This record gives sequence, structure tokens and C-alpha cells, in this order.
Amino acid sequence: MSCTTLFEQVLDPDNRANPYPLFAQLRRQPVCRQEDGTYVVSTHAEIARLISDPRISSEDLPDPQKFRWTGHPITDLFVRPIRAEIRRRHQPFIFRDPPDHDRLRGLVMRAFSPERVRRMRQETTDLTNELIEKFEGKARIDLVDDFSYPVPVTVICKLLGVPPEDEPQFQGWATQLATALEPNQRGDEETRAKNEQCFTEISEFLRDLIARKRKEPQDDILTDLANGDDDTERMNDFDLIATAVLLLVAGHETTVNLITNSVLTLLRFPEHWQRLAREPEIAPRLIEEMLRYEPPVQYRTRLAVADIPIAGVTIPKDAPVVLLLASGNRDPARFADPDRFDPDRSDNRHLGFGGGLHYCVGAPLARIEAEVALVSLAKRLGNPRLVEDPPPYRPGASLRGPRHLCLSFDGIAQA
Repeated sequence: MSCTTLFEQVLDPDNRANPYPLFAQLRRQPVCRQEDGTYVVSTHAEIARLISDPRISSEDLPDPQKFRWTGHPITDLFVRPIRAEIRRRHQPFIFRDPPDHDRLRGLVMRAFSPERVRRMRQETTDLTNELIEKFEGKARIDLVDDFSYPVPVTVICKLLGVPPEDEPQFQGWATQLATALEPNQRGDEETRAKNEQCFTEISEFLRDLIARKRKEPQDDILTDLANGDDDTERMNDFDLIATAVLLLVAGHETTVNLITNSVLTLLRFPEHWQRLAREPEIAPRLIEEMLRYEPPVQYRTRLAVADIPIAGVTIPKDAPVVLLLASGNRDPARFADPDRFDPDRSDNRHLGFGGGLHYCVGAPLARIEAEVALVSLAKRLGNPRLVEDPPPYRPGASLRGPRHLCLSFDGIAQA
């Protein structure tokens, strides 16, 4: 079968539960041009090479000025074009190239300090135990709604300084804005209009919150970014809002999938679930293998800014590029027996958190959250079973994970 339509099949929700056979077909031609002109890169060596190549740009979002007219002249001719130009110039830093990317990422990394992240371990432990206590008297739960979503959204809101009563608003915003990662949805006019409205709403919320952080500083990341210090430049408000949106969305959407994909995999291989309950010290290795085996981010899109010869193909300037991270993680040329889940795997240099300049800022926090969550569940949940396998999946192919994961179980143990 030709590889020229395989990525279209990857994007098809009917293949969401198991895209890995499609990845195996794509790897037969490491760099394959799709019918729409996109070049899909599916092998580990080629992805690892391109992910740090300066000829590959992260500035690949569509022009925000291309929108349908509403019929309101002042809005359409003045307000929306100005907003669109501001958004174009101040995209979240994962959609920026150096030097802007490096400057903004550096400010975030300073606020996202290792000590601040480490302090969240106890907060995460207390939260997971509190959520598990709510399972008392139940025989069935939806892991996503009852556990996997509340853990990371509460943690990232705590870190950023978002009041707890405002947390529920972010699920709808995050779900909608995540469509910006899906190539087949970026050009859809209705989706673009919804994203524009969603970004306006979340920006207004954050603008008010930032003003409060400047008036009444607190010990949180948003306060640090909003105020800066004598040794650090302060972000302008447009970059600050874009950065806060990114941290709120990426800071929990990916971790929801990491926790849920992990539980699904462990219950498919219950010997590993039982081992985790007996030997919680294996959790770090287990999570690294999970990031390889079922990564929460399956691919990232890029744009070629020069002709790039690679693997016998030349990716032309201005061509869209897809780095299929999840396929690289299952590449038999890099990993022995790649379709086997093996927490004892050595030399596990996976692509689960991307790589290069855009290596995931929140990786240390995600590892802590996943470790605490999985160990707590394995120790306390009595004989958990999957109610439905495969479960229903979220529609998106990039941030891939179950929309619901219903479990039955035989009670909970004491913490």
C-alpha cells in the first residue's frame, strides 16, 4: 500500500484506538509525501535529526487573519484584524523560533523552578488520596472524569495561581484550543471561529487575573511572570497571556492522557499493575516506558524553511512537516521488540516529551504527577478491571487518549 494517504488514516477517529499498524506501514518509507503536500517523518533516526534542525520551523500555525466575515463592519475591518495581528506576533512559545522562543522559554523555566515543582509532590499525594477516598462505596468509576482530569488541572492551577473556583472553566477552553494541534482541523472555518472566541474568553479571564497578581503578588508562577524582578525582564502582556494559555492547556491535557493511557496499559498487562503495587520504586522506569509505548503526544507539526535532503527525499521549502513521535518510539531499528511493554527496558531514549529546543517544559512535573497517581491507584484500588476495551477516545490524534475509561473494582484500601 502507498504511504501517501496513511497519515489521513491516522487522523481518522476510527483508527484512534490503535494507530500503531499504520505507523509500521509509514516506517517503510521514513519520509513520505502525503497527497496534500505534507511530509510525514516516521522513523526514530530521522525524527531525532529533524527535531533539532534549524531548517524546521515551529511557526506553522495558519494565518489568524483568515476568518469569515460576521457582517459587522467595525468588528470585521478593525477589531478582529488588530487582534489577529497581535496573536500572530505573540503566539505561545512552542509555536515560536529562536530568538523569541529562547527568551520566553527561559523566563518560564526560571519561574518553573525545580524546587517549586518538587514541592508539588506532597500536594499531588494529598490530592490523589482525597480523590480515591471518594471512590468509597462505589463499584465503578470513570477514571478520566473522577481522577485523571482533576489531578493535573488542580496541580497546574495551583502552580500558576488560578483560584480553585475558576478551575472548571478550563476543561472546555483546553479541549477547544487543543484543536490547533490537529492539521485537518486548522483550516476548518467553524473550528477557527470557535478557537478565536475561546482564546478571547480565556485572554479576558487571564488579563483580569494578571492585574490581580500585580496588585497582590503571591507565591505562584503567574505572579513571577507578571512582575519579574531586578535581574529578569518582564514579559509584555500579550506574550504573558499566550504563555499562560499554553501552560494551562498543555499543563494538564497531556498529563490527563499520560495517567489514563498508563492505567489502560497496566490493566491490559495486569502483571505490571501487580508489580507496581508490590514495588512502587519501579514507577519511574515504568513511566519512561509508558512515554515510549503510549505517549500522550503522538506527533508535532513543523514547517520547512529551506530544502532539506533526508532519507533519500528532499523536503521542499515551505512544506508542512509532521514529526510522528509515537511512530519513532515503536521503531524496531531503535528499540528491540518495540511493540512489547517492558518497564525494565534499558537505553530508553524515547521521544515522549519531544526533543531539541522544544523539549517539554513540564516534563518533571508530569513525571511526578504520573508517579504519584499510578502508585496510589495500584496500592489502593482493589482488583480493578476494564469495563470496555478499547474505550472511547478523544477525537484528536495529536493529544491521544481515552475520553472515558470506566473501571469496576472491589473497594479501596486505606492510604
